[in-house]
Formats: sequence, C-alpha cells, structure tokens
Amino acid sequence: MGNGYSLGLDFGTASVRALLISLDSGAETATAVWNYQHGTDGVIGAADDPHLARQHPADYLDGSAAVLKEVLARAKAADPDFAPERVLGIGVDTTGSTPIPVDGAGRPLCFQDRFRDNPAALAWLWKDHTAVAEAEELTQLAGRLRPDYLRHCGGRYSSEWFWAKILRLARQDPEVYRAAAGFVELADFIPAQLCGAGAPGEIRRSACAAGHKALYSRKWGGLPDEEFLAGLDPRLAGLRARLYDRVFPAGASAGRLSPEWARRTGLPAGCPVSVGAFDAHLGAVGSGIRENGLVKVMGTSTCDLMVFPAAAEARLEAIEGMCGFAEDSIIPGLIGLEAGQSGVGDIFAWFAGHFLPAGYQREAAAAGRDGQQWLTEKAARLKPGSSGLLALDWNNGNRSILVDQWLTGLLVGQTLGTRPEEVYRSLVEATAFGARVIVDQIEAGGISIGAVIACGGISRKNPFLMQIYSNILERPIRVAGSEQTCALGAAIAGAVAAGAFKDIPAGQDRCCRFEAADYRPEPAAVPVYRELYRLYRQLHDGFGRPAGPLAGVMKDLLKLKRASNAS
Repeated sequence: MGNGYSLGLDFGTASVRALLISLDSGAETATAVWNYQHGTDGVIGAADDPHLARQHPADYLDGSAAVLKEVLARAKAADPDFAPERVLGIGVDTTGSTPIPVDGAGRPLCFQDRFRDNPAALAWLWKDHTAVAEAEELTQLAGRLRPDYLRHCGGRYSSEWFWAKILRLARQDPEVYRAAAGFVELADFIPAQLCGAGAPGEIRRSACAAGHKALYSRKWGGLPDEEFLAGLDPRLAGLRARLYDRVFPAGASAGRLSPEWARRTGLPAGCPVSVGAFDAHLGAVGSGIRENGLVKVMGTSTCDLMVFPAAAEARLEAIEGMCGFAEDSIIPGLIGLEAGQSGVGDIFAWFAGHFLPAGYQREAAAAGRDGQQWLTEKAARLKPGSSGLLALDWNNGNRSILVDQWLTGLLVGQTLGTRPEEVYRSLVEATAFGARVIVDQIEAGGISIGAVIACGGISRKNPFLMQIYSNILERPIRVAGSEQTCALGAAIAGAVAAGAFKDIPAGQDRCCRFEAADYRPEPAAVPVYRELYRLYRQLHDGFGRPAGPLAGVMKDLLKLKRASNAS
C-alpha cells in the first residue's frame, strides 16, 4: 500500500463531493464540493408537475472535473509531499435510480441540439415520481406473469425505479426513446465516462443499480425477459438486448482513468476506477455495516440497509414493502436489503422554508440561527405528546412499506394555539414513526436487527432528532464517525479495485470509525411514544392501506388538484 491514497466521488441530489483517504491510516485527508449549476439546487422541475425531477448530465461531468482538481490541490496544500501519482484508485457512488438516455457513443441525448431543451432527454432523478401509473402497471403484470420479480422488490414496483421511468419516457416522448441507443444509470455513467468507455454495451454495469432498481437477478437469467417487457408495452420489445447481461459489484474494476480525464483533473492516466453503486449502499459500507446490522443513511430522504448471507433469501422474499434485495449490492458475496423513506430532511426544510412567521425569523437572526435551527431549539424544549399533534411523513410519498408515491402528508390535532415548533416536532416524530414501521416489518419477517448505525448530515448535526429516533425505535443508535460515509465507501471500493485492500470488509476495518457517544432510549419518553406510535399506525393503515377506511382521500384530493390546474 505504501503511502497511497484512494478517491471517492459522491454524487448527491444537489452536489458532487470528492473525498481523499489515506490507505495507511484510513484517515480522511481532503475533501471538495461542487454544487450543480442547473435548476433549483441542482434539480430541474416543472411548475405544472411537482412530481417531475430531472438533472442535467453536464453538471455531473463539470462537477467531477472541478472537485477532483480541487481535492488534489487541497491535499497538496495540507501536505507538500503529496503527489497525484499516489492516488491508487477511484470509486463512485450516485443517487438512483437515475437513468440517462444516451446515444451510441454513451453521450447523453440532451447534449444534442435537437434535445437540448427537452426534459425527457435529461437524467431522470431518483425523486422523479412521474411514472406512478407505469409502476402500477408493471406491478400488476408481474403479479400475474412473474411473481418472482415482486418477491425480490417487496411486493410492489416503485415509480422511483428504472423500468417505470423508461416506460414513461417511451410513452411521453417517443422521439427521445427511439433516439436512445441505451439507458445508463448514473452509477454506471460516471465510471464509464472517467474510463473513456463509449457504447452502452461496453459499460460495466453495477450489481447494486441493476439488482435493486431494474429487477436483475441471476435467478431468472438477468434482466426481466423479453416476453414480459413486450407484454408491458410493445415499445419495450427489443430493449433488453440493447442493455446488458452481466453486472459487477463495487470494488470490481470498471476500467482505468482515460488520458482525457487525466488531463482534466491532474490524476494519473491508468488509475483504476471501481464499478459504481448507489450512495446509500456505499454509505452503508462507509458506516461499517456488518451482517444483521441496520444502517440508516439519513438526508433529504432515508435509506435503510442490511446485509445477509445467501441462505436468508427465503425469509427476505416474505417481507413486503421493502425496496427489495439484491446479490452483491453492498458487500460482494452477501445479499443487500434496502428499505427507506421518500422524505425526511426535505420535509423539515419545506416546513422551515415556508411556514416560519416573521417574528420567528427575527428571533432566529438575532440569535445567529437559521430558521430550521431555531425551530429545532424551540422544539427540543417540548415534552413528548405535549402538543397534541400527530403527523404522517408522506409529503414526498411513501417508499416503505406501502410503496405508494400518491400518498401525501397529514397533520392531525391542530388548534388555534398550535405553534410552529410544535408542528416541526410532530414532523420529526412522524419520520421516526415511519422508521419504526420499517423496523417492525423487518422483524415481523423473522429477521433479527442487531446494531443500528446512523450516518449522513442529520445524524451528526441534529442531536434532538437522533434522540427522538432512539426513543421511538426503543434501541440504541450509534453514529458513524465520518461526515462523508458515502464518499468514504466509494473510496474503499476504489482501493479494492486497485488491489490496495483485498476486499470491502478489509477496507472497512482500516477506515470506518464511530462517534464516541451513542443515543439511548429515555425511560420517561418511551411510554408516551409507544402510545403515539399506536395512533400513528391507525393513521398509517387507515389512509395508506388499500382496504383502509380513508384510503381514497389523499388520491381523490390529488385528482381534484390535477383537474383544477388543468382547467
């Protein structure tokens, strides 16, 4: 290993980050961040469709060059003996499912003049929920013809995932669909670009992206079969042959850094590049995930990750409402299980950004706080249950366990005396109750959850929230020591691809650490939250379950909204 380093590139919803780690000590040496330039906070939306969320691939490429150059400069400033030639490997994590329509050379179609202003030719960001109807069609067809598909994805296919988005694109914009030589997940696109790969068929595809979002499994020979896809829509006939047959785990080689990217960044040409994976999954790696441990990657949304030996597959198939499980998706040789919530940090930011009274804004400014910090401080002074409020955390739909992006948020118990900090606390509690539903569903399936590890910005910056989560989950929560667990996991994968670590667990042993203190349930709070959770489950099942007494309310409201806006 010598005095070598590895780089992790982490593509989030709003920015790309580079992290340089020392392979000798596992220490994080330098980091750099670049904010995407298109859209609002990197997301291109539509005024008439709140479910549309796209990104411009130019941001990924420009951002890669910028952060790689900057992180090398910062490493040199911190250590004059540092040299780019000492970087032995590069790893990549990204959001997902974020597919990109590309031409025969692997270039995004939006780079062509005729598609320059066409949203369908952009990257379809993970949080794009325009394909709800297509996801439901796929679920229904698989239930009739290929029930194994559904057993691998928790019983329902999601509008956030690959095939629903591709089908939506094909129907919405046939010209873009016909022009595409293929569709490449962002997790595959970045390593391919760094290595100078061209045609979609030449790209080494991620086992993580394929298994969790594209229904890939060795059990049925890879991607969904041609008959099934053509039955879903004749426009999908022949597409499978233009995609891929093999997938590879993070830590496998995607290729080597091309001379062009060496010139753009200052890194050595020929530097090994790892196959990519999703941010949450490599965040679990950077958090030190082990068998039966639960890692919560907490940010704008959350992802819950676990890993199991192959023998656990039958039990995993029986757990409904998960985002599914896939071979080699987190640690090679193990099955990765994923669940999560579509809105967490996004919900808090939405409330603080839209409903903070002028008086609170003045108080926050005088105290040197932003609005959300001020709400957090005020909410932390309240007792559990003291507001009489209860919320549902579905402002961005429900990822697990209902898998329904047409569900919406709810707040119960308001009076003329309700204060903003009470609402804010109820929203925090709602996300923790949603997390408890996931934990209960996993354990009801016969899976024992051991250590709970939290990572991501929320886990490190919001002790108030983390204590509520510990109280509601009724278990201790450890916090990963790195502020950049996703980028750290990517850097570990890059080191494995370079042969600097023999495998992912060896890299974790060298690089993963934990905060000294953890969060433990408060005895006085637990009984109150048990009662609130009982009430939360009544709202959850009443509004969210198909047979619930209020199941149609939220969706009927959305129908009225669409009809009103269309008139």
